[in-house]
Amino acid sequence: MSETRTALVTGSAGFIGYYTCRRLLADGFRVIGVDSLSDYYDPELKRRRQATLLQNAGFAAINDPIETPELLANLFAEYRPDVVIHLAAQAGVRYSIDNPRSYLESNLVGTFELLEAARAHPPQHMLLASTSSAYGANTEMPYRETMKTDHQMSFYAATKKATEAMAHSYAHLFDLPVTMFRFFTVYGPWGRPDMALFKFTRAMLAGEPIDVYNHGEMMRDFTYVEDLVEAIRRLVDTPPVRPDSPDEIAEVDSLSPVAPWRIVNIGNSQPVQLGDMIAAIESALGIAAKRNLMPMQPGDVPATWADAELLRSLTGYVPQTDIGEGIRRFVDWYRDYYQV
Repeated sequence: MSETRTALVTGSAGFIGYYTCRRLLADGFRVIGVDSLSDYYDPELKRRRQATLLQNAGFAAINDPIETPELLANLFAEYRPDVVIHLAAQAGVRYSIDNPRSYLESNLVGTFELLEAARAHPPQHMLLASTSSAYGANTEMPYRETMKTDHQMSFYAATKKATEAMAHSYAHLFDLPVTMFRFFTVYGPWGRPDMALFKFTRAMLAGEPIDVYNHGEMMRDFTYVEDLVEAIRRLVDTPPVRPDSPDEIAEVDSLSPVAPWRIVNIGNSQPVQLGDMIAAIESALGIAAKRNLMPMQPGDVPATWADAELLRSLTGYVPQTDIGEGIRRFVDWYRDYYQV
């Protein structure tokens, strides 16, 4: 009988963290979840997610900020996790304009605490969330992991790009296997209230207009949350290995020539026009949206589009849920959760 593996998941009560923990528990992992239950959005939603996870005896919840000194060091020493999935972060492009310090503390200091804990008690694989926003001002599409990414458009994106560099240095110096994810507009049931799908659904049900930025001239690579988690789960068992020579690295691979470290896009590879996404919500709700056309917001980008060939080559999988089906599932959940 195989020994139970332990996973430590930061941001475990968050949207992606909840689904990730649920999947790991279903696969027989013991899961240590760390989450501050911050009030960036409705903490009750986070508490409900966590309560669902706590129904599984294999889940333990630690409710503290990851940047708390020695918190992660002590958890690593106590539980010796085999796998670490780092999803905790202060999220949101626009919020980072008004509240940059929270991004500094959670994203940079919190990731530093995680890397120091892993240095003392190395796991078999560390998987850290980055963002498609790291591609910044790049206009060539689709985005490939091997592209140069030097021009982030928001402080949020800058902090996530910085965590990629921080993790690379620890991977190189201490031989820590690290996979960085770049996520692309994740959506689905239990989603974040600060995201467009949640905001649009809530406003349309209330008979209110929706704010459509850049006059609707936006494209996003919407990725259904369970597709994302399937990719994460497969990557858990695909740790990078430091190459003996740069000649070993495939052209499509972002593997570092000097460290067991790589970046992997997780996206649907199917960019969707914002108007088509709104049409899918209208169809699911049976309500026509009243559009309030707005200019582009500071720090935002007009389009994102993932090249998922590296993910496919590593795992044999790419996300595939159609936007219409994914939005229908979200709307069904929203109506049930809020009794609308």
